[in-house]
Amino acid sequence: MAPRPQPQTDTDGVRRFAYELPALTSSVARARRLAEERLILWGCGPDIRDTVALVVSELVTNAVVHTASDRFICELREGEDTLRIAVRDEGGPADPRIRDCGEDERGRGLLIVDALCTAWGADRTGHGTAQVVWAELAHGMGETC
Repeated sequence: MAPRPQPQTDTDGVRRFAYELPALTSSVARARRLAEERLILWGCGPDIRDTVALVVSELVTNAVVHTASDRFICELREGEDTLRIAVRDEGGPADPRIRDCGEDERGRGLLIVDALCTAWGADRTGHGTAQVVWAELAHGMGETC
């Protein structure tokens, strides 16, 4: 399944980019690359690109490993003061026999997100157990990334 990028809109000073990928472990690297490519197009520097790539990896991995989703949607939204990363899953508990990432790798993802971001959280979408997990990074006052 090819990603379905949504066009960037520049209404009200906010740039957005969203894409949908299958909830497979192989999609984590693809999600990271798509985010990095968009940030390059937006003129973002390497430091914020590296941080966003790491946050995207962690949030997407959580959606793939910890939910029964068939797909997820990742959105980048750049406002005046923050860059927001949001990953929407389809919810439901994952079958650990199918999507096990290994005992050594568990439990660090959201700690990393918490350490890198100015804010993060999770919101139910109103569709069963589906949720959006989001994180925000501060960047220069009104500057592009």
